[in-house]
Amino acid sequence: MEGAQEYVRAGRQRALTTLHFCYRQPVVIIHVPVFFMTPKILLYGHRNIFRQFSSYRHLILKVFLAHHLKSYKMKKFIILLLAVGLAVSVKAQFNADKDPLITKSLNNQSIRKVIARTSGGSIVVAGVSEGEARLEVYVKPSGMNFGSVSKSELQEKLADDYDLIISTANNQLEVTAKSKSNINWKRQLSISYKIYVPRNVTSDLSTSGGSIKLSNLNGNQRFRTSGGSLQIADIRGNIEGKTSGGSINADKCTGGEISLATSGGSLKLNNLKGIIQANTSGGSIRGSNISGELKTHTSGGSVNLDGLSCSLETSTSGGSMNISVVDPGKYVSVSTSGGSVNMSIPGSKGMNLKVSGQSVRVNPLKNFNGTTDKRSINGTVNGGGIPVNVSGSGNVNLSLI
Repeated sequence: MEGAQEYVRAGRQRALTTLHFCYRQPVVIIHVPVFFMTPKILLYGHRNIFRQFSSYRHLILKVFLAHHLKSYKMKKFIILLLAVGLAVSVKAQFNADKDPLITKSLNNQSIRKVIARTSGGSIVVAGVSEGEARLEVYVKPSGMNFGSVSKSELQEKLADDYDLIISTANNQLEVTAKSKSNINWKRQLSISYKIYVPRNVTSDLSTSGGSIKLSNLNGNQRFRTSGGSLQIADIRGNIEGKTSGGSINADKCTGGEISLATSGGSLKLNNLKGIIQANTSGGSIRGSNISGELKTHTSGGSVNLDGLSCSLETSTSGGSMNISVVDPGKYVSVSTSGGSVNMSIPGSKGMNLKVSGQSVRVNPLKNFNGTTDKRSINGTVNGGGIPVNVSGSGNVNLSLI
């Protein structure tokens, strides 16, 4: 009996020694089914890769494992090595979404203008300190060709099927990616840029297949995409942005002229100052804390504007309107052919008031001189002044606060 126990202890020790080698890897354990007594090699992701048998009825399994360990040693060792190698390979796999294929430092380039062109990816331009200036190029398969691809494979595809040009001459960064003629659609790549440059930079950006994002820049910015959204924040300067396939989000932008247009998404306009023109053919408009002049129109959604200190011209053909004017500028024009209007404006201002709708209510209507009925109000408030025109196909409620 003592000899048998020693035999079991020795077998267990050999098994534990072999398995300890991969204790912290999500790789292989040895499992011996109670009924079939046949060792199986199973992939398993838990850290606890060996659970000791504690009951007496499993003693025979311990003996069996120790007895067969030697005969299976080489086979199991090879499988363990393969599994460990697989785990390490997966861990070290190139992540095309997070890892740039190309990185270029721009520390000593004194970049003042950025020109970027790509047909299948997104573009990001952000202002940073000069020591952090750099260009990152991200490449990944597009379309249905989305499987795991190594870094070397992407480099080869990029070199074979695309012309990628990076230039930093004359204080200007130019990065352009063009596909070569007759490229197989299965080999198409999505080529995106993240460009970090000093804050005082102008830009000219274009992509037909991705979003554009700009932030923390001083200078004139011009950008367009046919297949993605536009996001701009903390920009000082003239802005011209267009997209045919996404929404537009603008926040904390000031300058001369801000022109934004989309044919397929909503508008979000917050904390803007300047001469602003923002239009969409397929979405709603939301905005707050805007000063200067705002002209914004949609053919397919509602309009919600709050905290306006500006001249205003806004309209929609397909929704209701909720508007709060804190300080009107030179004019106010609000109209909808597809819904009601709820609007507030300071009652202390001199106004030439013209309101029409299915049902019209102005409250309170003081110091007014003109004509009123259930569907229209036409006259002056406080002796006249700012032209305020409000019209809707439904109810129109105007509060003079």
